[in-house]
Amino acid sequence: MIELKNNPTGNFFLLAGPCVIEGEEMAMRIAERVVKITEALQIPYVFKGSYRKANRSRLDSFTGIGDEKALKVLRKVHETFGVPTVTDIHTADEAAMAAEYVDILQIPAFLCRQTDLLVAAAKTGKTINIKKGQFLSPLAMQFAADKVVEAGNKNVMLTERGTTFGYQDLVVDYRGIPEMQTFGYPVILDVTHSLQQPNQPSGVTGGMPQLIETVAKAGIAVGADGIFIETHENPAVAKSDGANMLKLDLLEGLLTKLVKIREAIK
Repeated sequence: MIELKNNPTGNFFLLAGPCVIEGEEMAMRIAERVVKITEALQIPYVFKGSYRKANRSRLDSFTGIGDEKALKVLRKVHETFGVPTVTDIHTADEAAMAAEYVDILQIPAFLCRQTDLLVAAAKTGKTINIKKGQFLSPLAMQFAADKVVEAGNKNVMLTERGTTFGYQDLVVDYRGIPEMQTFGYPVILDVTHSLQQPNQPSGVTGGMPQLIETVAKAGIAVGADGIFIETHENPAVAKSDGANMLKLDLLEGLLTKLVKIREAIK
């Protein structure tokens, strides 16, 4: 498993950053700000940024600035700030390429049963974060994790990101966090994606960012090992998932509250 700064504190860890790498300057600004906050609060931190968005509602939706260009930005974040980085991959042939630039490969929820993708990711030797499909029970994630382990890689993390509730909503069943922890892997709560409202008539996914604090507090209270939050300086102009991202200015206050909850339940 990757080494995280501030790990001896016994705190939860944080995966956070923009939904997609929109450019080098924005990524570096966000990383610098989050590194400063997490160091002050002694929260182990992993910078998150998708180098490409393959799963978009419409053909004209923004997908990225170019694979290699975005991956180089992720590498620069790691080299500049000394924090691990995570990005998602979508096909088996992306695994080896992305692994040259980042520390953690993430398997999107919609793809969590894709055997060739999981095996290819496993063979890179990187830590693999598998997001639970919106259509799967928590206990069914054992089989996704097993595919990675049986391919020779025990460095697995699992992420709860909500369960489909009707056509245009998601809900979090918090029982799933301790259920998945019984597998022996760290379990993360993806707060912002759990608040998505998919399948909107406009073809643009909606969200409920006003509930980010509520969902995050509950996740820490039930014992999540890590928290996943997408954040942006100005979500209103973000090129992907702006409707459910946390405004960067609000992150420090939220994390301060979450640290207090973590301390209370130790």
